[in-house]
Amino acid sequence: MSGRAQLMWDEAVTGYDFGRNHPMDPVRLELTRRLVGAFGLDREVEVVAAKPAGESTLRLVHREDYIDAVKAASADPAGADGSYGLGTADDPAFAGMHEVSALIAGQSVGAAEAVWRGDADHAVNFAGGLHHAMPGGASGFCIYNDASLAIARLLELGAERVAYVDVDVHHGDGVQAAFWEDPRVLTISLHEHPRTLFPQTGWPQETGAGAGEGAAVNVALPAGTGDAGWVRAFHAVVPELLAQFRPQVLVTQHGADTHFEDPLAHLAVSLDAQRAVQVACHDLAHEYAGGKWVALGGGGYAVVDVVPRSWTHLVGIAAGKPVAPEAVIPEAWRQAVYARTRQSGPWRMTDGLWPVPWASWEEGYDPADRVDQAVLATRRAVFPLRGLLP
Repeated sequence: MSGRAQLMWDEAVTGYDFGRNHPMDPVRLELTRRLVGAFGLDREVEVVAAKPAGESTLRLVHREDYIDAVKAASADPAGADGSYGLGTADDPAFAGMHEVSALIAGQSVGAAEAVWRGDADHAVNFAGGLHHAMPGGASGFCIYNDASLAIARLLELGAERVAYVDVDVHHGDGVQAAFWEDPRVLTISLHEHPRTLFPQTGWPQETGAGAGEGAAVNVALPAGTGDAGWVRAFHAVVPELLAQFRPQVLVTQHGADTHFEDPLAHLAVSLDAQRAVQVACHDLAHEYAGGKWVALGGGGYAVVDVVPRSWTHLVGIAAGKPVAPEAVIPEAWRQAVYARTRQSGPWRMTDGLWPVPWASWEEGYDPADRVDQAVLATRRAVFPLRGLLP
């Protein structure tokens, strides 16, 4: 292994733009890339622009008729076929939509290929993580499911066990659906409870089907869950499952919308807890997956204050040059933020809550604690299916 990390980046990914008033503002990608550069992290990684995913790659997950519908909407946005989830309020059609969506997918597929081949230990595509797209339709701001495509490509290359861990505030429903009956892919999603948040799926009883029974894992956390509960839930479920599954590659999705400032959800997680889980994912990749780690972005709609800091931490961790939480953000970046958005950027790479205090599951279960109730529901639903004690 080279020991070097890759950052997948092509400036053209910022063309993934649903329009002026849409929450998924591509400025979040631009500002993240600038902050990575401001900290000099682009000198610590190999910056790679992979080619767009071709049609044969897209068909590893998506139906041909859906790909054709995306192409048609890309050429004529006004004629988008709503039966495929295109041209909706969540997923407005725009010119060039197919091309930029395929480009983002190509970065994730390229990351997976690089890690599998050994060209890099770790690879990051923070423009990716578009986990809601279904085989036959767009959903939740997602056109092509780059996470599923990266996993499908790993399977095509010969991987026999791939683990996917999703810590976005929303359920990773599209990835779960793509591998619902596939025992080669273990999908784990920690998310806000479906009673209170889109896409209203991700109940603990969703555990897969057929040969894939027990290969889907869902931790549905109550609205208002904060740092201690979120990190506790992660460690109460993920490490034990990875130890049992022994993946050859770990793919993780790091939506920043768990943050207490995010306008679209209801968890109360800090940047510092997000960083703690990013570190944990890196360590788990080394402990259980031979160091092979593909890390993706995802949601996140506090596009100035939260997303660039969270994903810059992710790049630093993958590069082996983690940014200290107390680090002062370079003034040049803050000036660029103001020039671009007329908003004031944050001053430091922390919310002031580092280190994050949390109690391990082994320290005891509190039957009155709603987070502990959620964790136990997940463990009872899926752990016995994998030969583990709940």
